[in-house]
Amino acid sequence: MFAQGLRRAGWLAGLPALALIWVSATLYAAPQIADRIEAAGARVAAGTATATGEPWLRLEARGRDLAAEGEAPDVGERETVLAKLAALEGPRRIVSEVGLVETASPFLWAAVRTGTARVALEGSRPVEIGRRALEARVTGTLAPGTHLDDTARAARGAPPDFASAAAFLAARLSGLAKGGRAALSDTVLSLSGEALDVPAYEALRAALSDPPAGFSIGRIEILPPAVAQYRFAVQKSARGVLLDGFAPSAADRDGALRAAAEAVPGGTVQDRLLTARGLDPAIDPKALIAFAFKLAELIQAGTVSFADDTVSVTGDAIDAQAIPDAAALMREGRPAGVKPGAVALTARPLSPYRVAIRRTPEAVTLTGHLPDDATRERVLAALRPRLFREPVIDRTRLADGAPPDLGPALAAAAPLVVTLATGEVAVSDRALTLTGESLYREAAARVPDRLAEALPPGWTGQAAVTARQPAETRDPAACRAEAAATLAGASLRFPAGGATLTPAFYPVLDALAALAKACPSLRIAISAPADPAKPKPAPGEGAPTAEAAPTQMASTARPETPAATGSAPKPNSKEAAPKAHPEPETHAAPKKPEPAKPAAAKAAGSKTTPTQKTETKPKAAVDDPPLDLPRLRGQAVIEYLLQAGVRPDQLSAGPDAPPGPVAFALLP
Repeated sequence: MFAQGLRRAGWLAGLPALALIWVSATLYAAPQIADRIEAAGARVAAGTATATGEPWLRLEARGRDLAAEGEAPDVGERETVLAKLAALEGPRRIVSEVGLVETASPFLWAAVRTGTARVALEGSRPVEIGRRALEARVTGTLAPGTHLDDTARAARGAPPDFASAAAFLAARLSGLAKGGRAALSDTVLSLSGEALDVPAYEALRAALSDPPAGFSIGRIEILPPAVAQYRFAVQKSARGVLLDGFAPSAADRDGALRAAAEAVPGGTVQDRLLTARGLDPAIDPKALIAFAFKLAELIQAGTVSFADDTVSVTGDAIDAQAIPDAAALMREGRPAGVKPGAVALTARPLSPYRVAIRRTPEAVTLTGHLPDDATRERVLAALRPRLFREPVIDRTRLADGAPPDLGPALAAAAPLVVTLATGEVAVSDRALTLTGESLYREAAARVPDRLAEALPPGWTGQAAVTARQPAETRDPAACRAEAAATLAGASLRFPAGGATLTPAFYPVLDALAALAKACPSLRIAISAPADPAKPKPAPGEGAPTAEAAPTQMASTARPETPAATGSAPKPNSKEAAPKAHPEPETHAAPKKPEPAKPAAAKAAGSKTTPTQKTETKPKAAVDDPPLDLPRLRGQAVIEYLLQAGVRPDQLSAGPDAPPGPVAFALLP
């Protein structure tokens, strides 16, 4: 039994020797067999050389099989080559992977980074360019030692200068991590992947701004690199704004640059931002940038910085009011996810001290700083009486450091700027500049002299006002006809006892002003009415006695004016029309007559107490309209038309109209 077991196990002792023989044959004999098979087919492959000098047929031994690859020019040549390969001695079989050269539309080619030192080429390559020639062109743009896996197939339809575009795209892969893809579709280049680092990302952005001639940049999806410490800073100084740190995307970076340009109009913006990831996903980058610039608005020099999810602000505040404003903004206006940091601001007197009044067709806006509320009210009081519909928008802040006589200087310049079509008064310390556009050449020429006369001593003023007086383009007869049609249906009435224009006036007066500006020959007289006389009270209801009536009538009689005598004043007279640039109204309130005692009380001999007298006087003051109400109403209409651009010599005041609507007359 034992001997039989030994015989059975004896053949197992020969297994290691058999395995050694098999391994030797595999390691040494198989390569020799493969070399012999490939050598046998090399003569066939060499016979497929194209105009480029490279054969289109590629052969690879796979054990004892011979694989044939490539793109034959046509079906006949493919069959001929396969027949020659089948006739070879040595290969066990021929594995055909030979295709045909076709026209690719669109022509697609791509280079993909599959590893640190490995790039795959796929899609189509031009049949006119040999595989080895294209690989050499691509390899020259990659890092030394990079291996190519080229599976691209020859095809027709490639764009001109394809090799330059392929080399340009392959070179971009050096800045992308694994998975980066550079592709071509006809003449459109695209790029996707994650940048290796910040310098690589910036290099990619710069390179994509200059593609090869004849090609354009299509879809770009480059993910910025991630940084360990994300930061963002806005540094503000007298020279401008400097941006430093990171932005999560190119769009956020552009948004920060726009905000910086708006923060310092006319100033310089230095861009040191880099595009990188690393911001907490809970923080909206756009909200963070907007919040940083809100804080920057409150400093004249300093830094708003964001780091470690915390925002802080340091430097010189624009004024004392800005310090609590910054603290409140830090408490209540922070974006979600942002932690509050230090608010280290100091207030100093402003230098230079700036304030501006800007006039547009829509509004008058005040910006800058004023020393106190009294100065602010003085400036507003100089503006409001000269404006009808345009609102006054006050955006000024209070701060120390104002030059002497700032209030008088602004009050003097305010009437000049509001009479312009558009303009601005800009003050820097004790220098005042007035710029803008006037409706008329003569008015523009008078502005420098008027400004010089109005400024307080010690101030310097400069005016640069242009004119845009329209040329006469309308026939005078047609102008009169159109004006008559405009005024025919107008029924403009003032509220009882008032001289304020109501909204019903605006469409008619605007149309009339537009027509007058296009028709310089048009002349218009405005006649405003008084209110209808009040009915006399019935006997016993407080009617004045015969003794008191003459006194009351004498006290309420209006002084005779040229309008009352029936002769219209001259257009250039002071009584006829207001100036083109009217000064603030300083009319004294008319003195009210002493109310007469009721007849019943007088007949009974009763005495009125001081308290009773005090109660009757306000009633009389409310009931009695201003003595010059028609003139005030006419002046309001004329003032509106002047502000709308009508020339002073086109307007005049006519005689008082009867109670009712305002009357307009077209003068010859």
